[in-house]
Amino acid sequence: MLWVFFLLAAWGVAAVACIRLCLLTAGAALLPADAPGKPPSRELSLYETAFLAGGPHRVADLALVSMHLRRRLLLAHTGWATVVDPEGRDEVERTVIRAIGPEGQSRIAPIRAAAAAADTVRALADRLVAAGLAVPHGTRTALESAVRGVRGAAVLVVVLAAVTALMPGQDTGDAGPVLAWFGLPLVLTLGCLAIARVENQPYSPWASPSGQRWLDSLPAPVHGPDRDVLAAVAVRGVAAVGDPRLRAALLDGGRTVRPLGRASGAEI
Repeated sequence: MLWVFFLLAAWGVAAVACIRLCLLTAGAALLPADAPGKPPSRELSLYETAFLAGGPHRVADLALVSMHLRRRLLLAHTGWATVVDPEGRDEVERTVIRAIGPEGQSRIAPIRAAAAAADTVRALADRLVAAGLAVPHGTRTALESAVRGVRGAAVLVVVLAAVTALMPGQDTGDAGPVLAWFGLPLVLTLGCLAIARVENQPYSPWASPSGQRWLDSLPAPVHGPDRDVLAAVAVRGVAAVGDPRLRAALLDGGRTVRPLGRASGAEI
């Protein structure tokens, strides 16, 4: 009857993990007291829209695309960025230039990481959180932790079921019904993960309900002038870039050695 204790442990872990995820999800869906669901009092910038849609790395990608289109930065398909105009138009662009360094050339991946973690982007996030448009960092990390907890519970249920089936003295005829009992907490955890995925799939994990309504109200961006391209990148990310070579640069798909001179980094 040792399997009964394993079953109780499986049920306990699964129930606690699923209840925690449900409570955190319900709490995250509640509007803050200072954000009654009204639309923003001002037009959000493209950087703010990018953060709500894709977080700090989307802001960095938007800055890189903007600087490339306006010839202040050249992005090579090999995954290198070269500074053309060292004077950034705004603080995010100046952050990108500082991340490239004094040599004026660097790989794109560390530039993106440094720009996304910069104080400028954190301040932008804080403003959106204060306006009730973005999810606070603590809430988002708690939700991610809860999802990992449910996944871990599902794995533990499978492990306990396997241990039960392999225990010495377990009758072959009794294994089927016993394992069926373990199937119930497994279905609970997998069902909870499936519901969470379906509920959150169309939405940004960075935007609050008010922020998501703002994103949903935006017209569909079209490819054309720079503003439309940048709006598409802000909402949809690098996938919205029409130029395949520029997409390759942003995805850092090149795996070549460092170019010898500054001019070689300008090749697209």
